[in-house]
Amino acid sequence: MTESIETLRQQMEAAAAAMDFETASRLRDRINLLRGGAAEDAAQVADTAGLTRQQPGAMGLGTSRQRVEPPKGWKPPKKPDLMVTRKR
Repeated sequence: MTESIETLRQQMEAAAAAMDFETASRLRDRINLLRGGAAEDAAQVADTAGLTRQQPGAMGLGTSRQRVEPPKGWKPPKKPDLMVTRKR
C-alpha cells in the first residue's frame, strides 16, 4: 500500500504543477482515506466533493457551538439602577 500512496502523491504533485487543482485535491483526499485505513477500492470510488474541512483557528472546545443572533430590531433591556432600594 505504501507504493500506491507514493504513486498517488507523485500524481497529485504533477497535477498541481499542471495547475489541475481539482484532480490534485481528489488525489489528496484519496491518499488521506488510504492513510486512514480505507480499502484501496473504496478509496478509489469515494466521493469527497462534499466534505468540508475545519477552518484554521476554529479548533478547540466550544467552537462548534452556534452563534446566537438577536432578532432584527431587538434592543437589550435597561440595566437596573443598583442605588435604588426595593420596598418590602
